[in-house]
Amino acid sequence: MTILLSTLNARYAHASLGLRYLLANMGALQERTQLMEFVIGAKTTEVVERLLAKAPRIVGFGIYIWNVEETTKVVAMLKRVAPDVVVVLGGPEVSHETNGQEIVRLADYVVTGWGDITFPKLCGEILDGPKPLMKVHAGVQPPMADIALPYALYSNEDIAHRTIYVEASRGCPFKCEFCLSSLDKTAWPFGLDAFLAEMEDLYRRGARLFKFVDRTFNLNVKTSQRIMQFFLDKIAAHPDEPVYAHFELVPDHLPEALKATIAQFPPGALQFEIGIQSFNPEVQALVSRRQDNAKAAANIRWLTEQSHAHLHVDLIAGLPGEDVDSFARGFDQLVSLGPHEIQFGILKRLRGTPIIRHTEGYGMVYDPYPPYTVLATDRIDFGTMQRLVRFARYWDLVANSGRFVNTTRAMLADSPFANFMAFSDWIYTKTDATHRIALERLAKLVQEWLQVRGMAPEAAATLVASDYAGTAHKSAAHAGEKQAVAPERQVRHLAA
Repeated sequence: MTILLSTLNARYAHASLGLRYLLANMGALQERTQLMEFVIGAKTTEVVERLLAKAPRIVGFGIYIWNVEETTKVVAMLKRVAPDVVVVLGGPEVSHETNGQEIVRLADYVVTGWGDITFPKLCGEILDGPKPLMKVHAGVQPPMADIALPYALYSNEDIAHRTIYVEASRGCPFKCEFCLSSLDKTAWPFGLDAFLAEMEDLYRRGARLFKFVDRTFNLNVKTSQRIMQFFLDKIAAHPDEPVYAHFELVPDHLPEALKATIAQFPPGALQFEIGIQSFNPEVQALVSRRQDNAKAAANIRWLTEQSHAHLHVDLIAGLPGEDVDSFARGFDQLVSLGPHEIQFGILKRLRGTPIIRHTEGYGMVYDPYPPYTVLATDRIDFGTMQRLVRFARYWDLVANSGRFVNTTRAMLADSPFANFMAFSDWIYTKTDATHRIALERLAKLVQEWLQVRGMAPEAAATLVASDYAGTAHKSAAHAGEKQAVAPERQVRHLAA
């Protein structure tokens, strides 16, 4: 074996779409190229041993915000024990602000940006000459029709046990400064007929869970409708074989024709990820986010009331210009719209994003280590930001998990943010932990909190039991499935 394509995925269920694109476009080198995926948390020595067992001449690593620290250790060890193996890096984390990164110093070459054409060309030069002189190679963006689609490279094992990531387009026309997609000039679609033929083949092979990584799936409504109709046809033809499709929607662009298509999906078949991020118009303008808040709110309410789609809606705390009171108002407004999940994320300063221009003016202080989370702003001090971090974690455990539906409603009452923040502060003083809280203990703590807030012990026990006894284990499994296909939006934009 001459070339290995490798990465450390966040979990086993996340099969790397990016590596499969590279393999599909290796041309004459494809027969000499192999995928080898790992999961973060693997022992560095074992990763290096398995890589070297293939006796590669080139190892290409996909570098992302979630794996850069561990992959740096892998590359360092690999170059110590096998210095003749050529290491090539690619991926979002090394595509911007490349100078000064330890992993870049250790590697032989780096491909920034699009790698479909540039990586195979670089490998050919490494193997056959002339030897490349430059370390950093800017990826060339080919015409979309020239990119070989990778879906045949999902193995039967992938289809049976992992999320199948797909994309009908690349890029994004919007300029939200916290997102790497803001660097794109537009969105570029793949040929729809060829794409749907690949989806047909995946379905024929048994794929039933499709995660679309398109940044803005509903930009072109006719295209969206054709893709959705593909899944509706499968559901109609095989009603006993559930299909689950996940899309990201622009919240303020939901014309009647698209609503009519969405309304046809049965329960359990459709999930939408919707980025609100902030309801504050001044903050939106500051980070170059164009959004009609009234339309976005109306569309979310329509989806919750008139469709069976599962809604996962995102807010980001710590944006420049937003204080806790402003965020709380947005959070309360979003709760009132009734989405099934609210992803409460903390701002991350992704490499290359324009959000850095606000650092000095708004006192933005970021963690210097991945995932570069904001630690404080001129409006939110460090201690308060840590309270928000804990709020987000407990919100996932209690509200987003689906284990405490009735109880959460009672806990939030008419002041969702304030009431849940009070619970968050209380449970942290009781446990000094935000992770590894057993479900049974969590249920007891929630019940105790209801009593602290004045509910009679018997009523609190009955309320928690109405959720916990009947739905806890079923909801926990479903929450795990949703988590596997819907990672946090700001970071998710790196996945392809």
